[in-house]
Amino acid sequence: MPNRRILSLWFPRLGAERLIRAQPHLAEVPFATVAQEGSAQVLGSLSLAASQAGLRPGQPLRDAHAMCAGLLTRPAQPIQEKDFLGALHRWAGKFSPWVAVEPPDALVIDLTGCAHLFGGEEQLAQQATQDCADLGLTVHFGIADTLGAAWALARFSQQQAAPARTGDAIDQEAPATRARAGKRRHWTRGGTAPPRPAAQGLGTRIAPPGQGWRALSPLPIAALRLEPHVIEQLSRLGLRRVGDLLGQPRAPLARRFGRGLVDRLDQATGAAPEPVSPSAPPDRFALRMSFPDPIGLEEDVAEALSRMTERLCTTLRASGRGARSLRIEAHRCDHQMHWQTVTSAVASDQPHRLMPLIRLKISGLEAGPGIDMLRLEAVVHEPLHARTRTGHLEAAEQGTRRVQGGAALDDLVSRLGARLGMETITRRAPADSHIPEKASQILAAAWSRPARDWPAPAVPRPLLLWRPEPVTAPDTPRPPRTFRWRGRDWQASAQTGPERIAPEWWLDDPDWRSGPRDYWRVDTDRGERLWLFYAHGGATSSGWFCQGSFA
Repeated sequence: MPNRRILSLWFPRLGAERLIRAQPHLAEVPFATVAQEGSAQVLGSLSLAASQAGLRPGQPLRDAHAMCAGLLTRPAQPIQEKDFLGALHRWAGKFSPWVAVEPPDALVIDLTGCAHLFGGEEQLAQQATQDCADLGLTVHFGIADTLGAAWALARFSQQQAAPARTGDAIDQEAPATRARAGKRRHWTRGGTAPPRPAAQGLGTRIAPPGQGWRALSPLPIAALRLEPHVIEQLSRLGLRRVGDLLGQPRAPLARRFGRGLVDRLDQATGAAPEPVSPSAPPDRFALRMSFPDPIGLEEDVAEALSRMTERLCTTLRASGRGARSLRIEAHRCDHQMHWQTVTSAVASDQPHRLMPLIRLKISGLEAGPGIDMLRLEAVVHEPLHARTRTGHLEAAEQGTRRVQGGAALDDLVSRLGARLGMETITRRAPADSHIPEKASQILAAAWSRPARDWPAPAVPRPLLLWRPEPVTAPDTPRPPRTFRWRGRDWQASAQTGPERIAPEWWLDDPDWRSGPRDYWRVDTDRGERLWLFYAHGGATSSGWFCQGSFA
């Protein structure tokens, strides 16, 4: 069995270069993303120009602007960066089927038995580097027998071991060792380590089989993925390189620095296993249809999409999935591509429910000189669960009518959303609040279900509600016989109430700073029935207001 070989790909500028790909002008100036660490803003990912200006990741934003006045920043987008790393995960599948993601900016590839297909490990690494350069990405790689060694080579093969602090540490040593301290070289007493020759070529990043310990020896101890406090303690003792630890007894290291240090050493050298767990590829449901001659008639495109939809739904049904959003791509003879997105109110695997929505979007495809190929993809899909309905005949019939009615409503929402936009179709649902204007909430119809039972209030509510409007009336809790509202004089013929409603004390609502309210239903001589309330006063003055009208 061949030796296990691991490739680690590290993208140190992933967040910044992802934005530079969309906005190339950002590469011409110092640019960085800004992350939030507690209440402080720090630099996240830096461009090459920002690094050359002396900036570093994790630096406070205020200090960075003081050092580089021309620095441009954008907020970090962890979710988009995660999706971009997922796209790179699919790209890395060309080198090996065993690919794992190391969030937030690295990939791990098991190359065992695959490197010879690319001419060897060095040629494979060169091709991966060139592919990333074509994508506008900076990548550092390392190849070794273990994941820990490959990780260390990718990040520290071009760095030298440096002390954790400056100054002489001889004062912290035991008195018995101070006599011999003068004979020591300066760097062993806490100073800067002597310079080492800069690594050249790709060989320093590729550890020969069985020689991982030799490649790890000159690297700093941070290459072992240790905790910061452990690195600091080791540096105080003069143990700054991995080679300084490889020859040390394991038991004293474990007693003084914990089991984690020994485990990391064993993982890096291969004494302890560290498997690569590949990420499962996402489910993709897509198909395409090519034509011997270009098509351009709407009827021909509709017929082709109808056949493709049937095949796509068959695949979805076999996987227990339903399409929520479809993407239609029309590839033309002039090497241009036009696309449309179709969104359904509910996930479905039935062609007769998806095709009416697709037909509404066909007119938006520009055929131009002709369409050579059509592609249909379910970009958003959800699991569908089979249901078996049992019970009495009447209950089964009622359930069937309810299901059919719900499907018809969903289809109506889908058709309206295809024409007007899915976000414009909304529905009301009950809310958990005793405040009249907060008793309901507006939800997107495509991502919510109709409310079955609305809670009935103990006192009838008006048909129309608006923001409280001031009423000119005597400032007393008793309902007025005459009052002035909206520039008109009103005469009350009957009053019903009061209903006291207290504000939500745990919220600071500006409309309810007037304290508790006594609501009255007032019948007027004009035939209208108004909803008036008396505010007892709190942060604002008391008085009468009108908030609604009954039918």
